[in-house]
Amino acid sequence: MNHLFGWRRLARLTFMLLYFLIEVLCASQQTVQSESQRVKGIVGQSFSFPERVIKSGNLLYGDLGSIANVYPGKEGKITLEKRFENRLHLNNVTRYFTLSDLQIDDAGVYTVENTDEGKKIITFELTVYNVVSKPQVTECDSSSCSVVCYVDNEKEVTLTLYRGEEILNQTSSPDLTTDLSLRLEVEGKDYNSTYSCVAANPVSNETVHVPKCCSEDGHPNDAGLVGLAIYLKKSRNGHSQGRFIRKSAS
Repeated sequence: MNHLFGWRRLARLTFMLLYFLIEVLCASQQTVQSESQRVKGIVGQSFSFPERVIKSGNLLYGDLGSIANVYPGKEGKITLEKRFENRLHLNNVTRYFTLSDLQIDDAGVYTVENTDEGKKIITFELTVYNVVSKPQVTECDSSSCSVVCYVDNEKEVTLTLYRGEEILNQTSSPDLTTDLSLRLEVEGKDYNSTYSCVAANPVSNETVHVPKCCSEDGHPNDAGLVGLAIYLKKSRNGHSQGRFIRKSAS
């Protein structure tokens, strides 16, 4: 009987241990949440990682680990790289970790570990863009009744030429050392249409009106001028340069 009682007691203890382990595993699966988001920022502006941290949490960056942390009743900050100094804080109103004065090299993978209730881990893949430049239009080439629209090429910039709302042409290039450009030649049958040139990237866009440089019968609107556009390669600082030369039509 004593032997049977011992086995029953062992079985009961084993069952209780297994039940406890299952409860712990279920609780951990319910409290730890993980997700990933792709987000965009603009150079010079601020970006807030949209995960509210009320009492406690951490912000991690790439392989550097923790770069900011918050404890109940206390905000602490660890700056591992000089570029984050005085730019990273916890917004007292929204309770979001906020990075101000964004730079291109702030791009990367950030992780918010929110430990207010259980543990929630959200990864943000941040891409930072410059505001797109405004397109420029060359003077009229009266020999072909055409103008060229061009813009500085940067990350994920597209240049699109419209007639009304119809796309006539579009261009983009991974080669950031050259401008993007599109030529507009207006034929007589399309003379009464309106044209525009739009430069855009994922965070901004700029539009310019494209003038028709010849009259409906093919004569230059400004017969005294011939426009010659001279393009120069981008300078070392990444900005394009250009100038126009005018000469009297002979």
